[in-house]
Amino acid sequence: MSKRRRTGIFIVCLLLAAVFIWLDHSLIRHRWRLRPKSEEQARAYDFEKYHTKIFTVVNVVDGDTIDIDMPDGQYDQTRMRLWGIDTPETKSEEYGVMYFGPEATDFTTKLVLGKQVTVYLDTPNRTRDKYGRLLTFVKLLDNGFLNELLVSEGFAYADLRFRHSFYNKYQQLEAGARSLKKGLWGKVTREQLPEWLQRERPKLLQSRK
Repeated sequence: MSKRRRTGIFIVCLLLAAVFIWLDHSLIRHRWRLRPKSEEQARAYDFEKYHTKIFTVVNVVDGDTIDIDMPDGQYDQTRMRLWGIDTPETKSEEYGVMYFGPEATDFTTKLVLGKQVTVYLDTPNRTRDKYGRLLTFVKLLDNGFLNELLVSEGFAYADLRFRHSFYNKYQQLEAGARSLKKGLWGKVTREQLPEWLQRERPKLLQSRK
């Protein structure tokens, strides 16, 4: 067999391999775009697709909301809302930019943007919020959880509105940050707290006066 013919066969094989890889990737992406309709099926689907899997963070919306590089329905990325915490708003039409919102967004951006994270869903709970965002605990490469760091460093509130597996732990982390006046707890006023937190804990800042 001539050298030219061997080269031609080799090139054809490479092209065929590239086509097969492209087809396989396209089928996988198409599969993940087709979400089941029933709630139970959708939950099982989310666990198979995301739970304990590693993804790259491609966008930070604000302190508690990020996007990863996995197609989700009609979107090229999956939007995730961090379970169990609430950072001050930065893009809300109703509230505008809240106290310490930009700082919380910067903190999250420095920790995860462009980096790989491991996604965990809450086994006994739903996987999506009312906006369709995936509800997650996000583990960093150094084994710390972004959710916990945001609360313990004073960039987020422990969210009391929804029960989850670390509900009590996050309240304790917030209490520690508050006692040390970390982050927003250094100067936040009652009027700057989220409305839901003012309702849930009306006496939260009285001890500081």
